[in-house]
Amino acid sequence: MIRIASTASALMLIMPVVAPSGGSALQVQPVEASLVPSSNVTTRVENVRMADDGARRTSAGAALAPYSYADLVDLAAPADLVVVAKVRRVSRLDTDRTGPVRPGWARIYVEADTLRLLAGTVPIGQNLRYLADVPLTAKGRLPVLKNRSVVLFAQPVRNRPAQLQLVAPDAQVFADEVDEAQLRALLTELVDPASLPAISGVRDILHTPGNLAGEGETQIFLMTQGDEAASITVRHRPGQEREWGVSAGELVDPAARPPQPQTLAWYRLACALPAELPVTAQISDDPGLQAIASNDYALVVRQLGPCVRHRTS
Repeated sequence: MIRIASTASALMLIMPVVAPSGGSALQVQPVEASLVPSSNVTTRVENVRMADDGARRTSAGAALAPYSYADLVDLAAPADLVVVAKVRRVSRLDTDRTGPVRPGWARIYVEADTLRLLAGTVPIGQNLRYLADVPLTAKGRLPVLKNRSVVLFAQPVRNRPAQLQLVAPDAQVFADEVDEAQLRALLTELVDPASLPAISGVRDILHTPGNLAGEGETQIFLMTQGDEAASITVRHRPGQEREWGVSAGELVDPAARPPQPQTLAWYRLACALPAELPVTAQISDDPGLQAIASNDYALVVRQLGPCVRHRTS
């Protein structure tokens, strides 16, 4: 899984306690996303469309950057739970006691109500508690969060269904910043065993000439995080444009095509393949065949296009 570096392990939580005077006070406890329990409910995945939150909004003058497809995969891939919730209460935490926060951001303690579960099979609470980092407005204030619908990319906390631990400090996303249909399609691909495995680089590349002039095939063998087989084939035919496709598994699909943009297979190639072919990946010692293989690799990278990310870690 692709994971975003997170400071979540350093977070502390403010918990309400009874003060000696009989009133309530706030006490900081150094626990990892330890939250107040609530009544347990099991929320099942439902094919319910997200309520229209209206036009894209900004909070107190702070413009919200759109999330790219790569941003969504970065958040969804390590998440065991993807939850749509409605924010009920927000408290800003003192960074002196919760650890460092990036400049222009604040760490908050959030209480929210579960609306629906987009991914995950474990029980979660109807009332949720979690920590998150949010960007401040131009005036240094928290954005307006109360009653906003959010999408949470999180891990469950064992035996505590009311508690969530976000996969990254900024893994609370405004629902009106996300295309839920696209997100649902992504979540389906992530659990599909036929999906292209996560790519970690190029292992080998070899161009084999054909029997006719201008005919041949370049095989690009990929490294994957789980050691599954995956490869790209670039086909040369006399008088035709080069064509290429990607195959998952040991067998190469002769009809394989490039992945559609904004799909998991596209992400796993566009966001993982190096811009330049590693010299050590060349199998052939022939300079001419090496040049053809390098050009074919450049074609693949060019047609995949850039992996655009708007989030900053």
